[in-house]
Amino acid sequence: MPFLIVSVLFSVLVGVLLKLAQRRGLGMVPVILGNYVAALLLCFATLDPPLARLREPGTPWLALGLLMVLLPGIFLAMAASVRAAGIARTDVAQRLSLVVSLGAAFLFFGESADAGKLAGLLLGLVAIAGIVSRPREGAAVPGGDARARWLLPLVVLLGYAAVDILLKRIAVAGTPFAASLTIAFSGALLVMLALQAARRVKGSRPRDGIALLAGLLVGACNFANILFYIKAHQALPSNPAVVFATMNLGVVVLGTLVGTFAFGEKLSRINWLGIALAVASVGLIATSLGR
Repeated sequence: MPFLIVSVLFSVLVGVLLKLAQRRGLGMVPVILGNYVAALLLCFATLDPPLARLREPGTPWLALGLLMVLLPGIFLAMAASVRAAGIARTDVAQRLSLVVSLGAAFLFFGESADAGKLAGLLLGLVAIAGIVSRPREGAAVPGGDARARWLLPLVVLLGYAAVDILLKRIAVAGTPFAASLTIAFSGALLVMLALQAARRVKGSRPRDGIALLAGLLVGACNFANILFYIKAHQALPSNPAVVFATMNLGVVVLGTLVGTFAFGEKLSRINWLGIALAVASVGLIATSLGR
């Protein structure tokens, strides 16, 4: 359980750091670039990725290639969603991506559909509508584009669902998780280097050094979230549903509390209903997985 608590804390801290970086006017491209520098270094330092396994026949290079592009893209969308819609709705949207990936598991990966999973899926779909519902004027965070406040959380939700589907495809192919994570982070880093080079061509960015350092901290927290989540599964091998539920519910609850009380984000009644339904959805799905 301590591993899970630490993983939840680091997951929410990523959103908090992105919010603070934006408040200080730091560019998100160098921040996310720094994130992948730190994540890649930590991959090599802690996971000892078996990269030689990638030379084996059947390595799903298409899925890995898509992951290399999708990871930085969804991170940029997450940063934009934190700015426009707030930490609370962004974290809930990220965790509700499991509803879409569960639907894909039914269709493409032979997942068995029982009453609990279907009920959780249905509640999750209703919860998504509540979470991305356009808030009343002045809700969520001050200023910004009202359209972005509901559209960006939806992009985050669909993006993380796509990442989960690709990871399932890679796992089915037998590619070791550490190797696939390392190669995906390497590709994501190259994408961000290209974006940063494009920014520099357009003009000088005097605060990019500070943004890069901030990104190293974001990357350390992001990687710690992944690492401690893996350790939680290793510590509780016979209770994967407990790990799954605690992680997702923990991030939903803590992200909502931090966004509401630490950053003054205002949620509409429909948003709050969506969060409550999200909790119920995760609980039902986790209970079904644990049977």
